Amino acid sequence: QLVESGGGLVQAGHSLRLSCAVSGSIFRFHAMGWHRQAPGKERELVASTWRTGSRFYADSVKGRFTIIRDNTNNTLYLQMDDLKPEDTAIYYCAAGPDQPTTYWGQGAQVTVSS
Repeated sequence: QLVESGGGLVQAGHSLRLSCAVSGSIFRFHAMGWHRQAPGKERELVASTWRTGSRFYADSVKGRFTIIRDNTNNTLYLQMDDLKPEDTAIYYCAAGPDQPTTYWGQGAQVTVSS
């Protein structure tokens, strides 16, 4: 139901945009978000958004990442600017009724070189 794309290898300071295509209507999900898991670390919530328009960002990405919910195209985006090597991780799109933790995509690798 959730399919990520747009990962890859970029240099520090550059930008990347992840996409998450939602099967069916994106309105089914009240909460949507992006999580990431770096090697040897626990999975963490990076950004989330709700149908109300509210958004949440982890302190580590605030001011650099933007979560965008495109209701017309049933797609969730994560615009990542000024990337840093510590942003290297597998990024997962997720959705749910209250928090973005019920349904998961397969993950997209993002690697930032210094």
